[in-house]
Amino acid sequence: MLTSNQRGFVFGLVTVLFWSTVATAFKLTLAHLDVFQMLLFACLTSVIVLFIILLLQGRVGQLRSLSRSQHQRSVIAGLLNPFLYYLILFTAYDLLPAQVAQPINYTWAITLTVLSIFILKQKISARDIIAGLVCYSGVLVISLQGSLTGFQTSQTLGVALALLSTIIWAIYWIYNIKDDRDPVVGLFLNFLYALPMILLACFLFSSVTAVSIYGIAGCIYIGCFEMGIAFVTWSYALKLADNTSKVSNLIFIAPFLSLWFVHIFVGEDIYVTTWIGLVLILGGLTLQRLVPVKTQSRTRDV
Repeated sequence: MLTSNQRGFVFGLVTVLFWSTVATAFKLTLAHLDVFQMLLFACLTSVIVLFIILLLQGRVGQLRSLSRSQHQRSVIAGLLNPFLYYLILFTAYDLLPAQVAQPINYTWAITLTVLSIFILKQKISARDIIAGLVCYSGVLVISLQGSLTGFQTSQTLGVALALLSTIIWAIYWIYNIKDDRDPVVGLFLNFLYALPMILLACFLFSSVTAVSIYGIAGCIYIGCFEMGIAFVTWSYALKLADNTSKVSNLIFIAPFLSLWFVHIFVGEDIYVTTWIGLVLILGGLTLQRLVPVKTQSRTRDV
């Protein structure tokens, strides 16, 4: 019989496995659908999956007890994520090799730190500055895409969009800091209210009829495991673990697994610059997570 901590670790590993496959799923699905169609059917799947999860957990009744302002919060949050975030991210994946778009997306934690300075008026430490410089140097190396003579300027837009997606994601998290609702309830409403926006965008810029069955299958996978179930399994992992930092560190496995899946299933030859850039990005993120001893003691005292 597994202990609570062991079950938390298993949930963490399962979540990492889900997240490791999504870059591959994005690229394979984009071979059959455009970004608007992919977002529409993935979001629809996620709404259904999240509602089923709420049913199984007996929390559907919470939807009726929410205030008008909480519903309005979900409209704005849904505009940020999934609408803007995934639309920009999917477009980046459409323009770039998966091995380039995926590691850049991991810099959102550094972006969150930078935005917190301006939005939340938080102070930035020298460690945060160094971590940011290391991370973004990794982005520059990845942008070389195997060439040691210069940047691939033809795909500059894709890199810019991948970086922009981290800004949208960071703003989304900052916006939700004071949201005291159940996380699954909030996420369900965000996706539910985003669905009409996505449907309208699909009617205006794409089509909801000319779709491939293979594309729909990919969207179902993305909606289940990137947007839905993975969120819940990760929540359980953090809840059950004795030490959340140890479980959180599992996330660093995901980008390496992801590159392996991309190589095997998408057929991309992984550039040396991708490995170097990824190591720099993860090194910067690790540096950012290191908490000085004095800060640790203050945190525990609080």
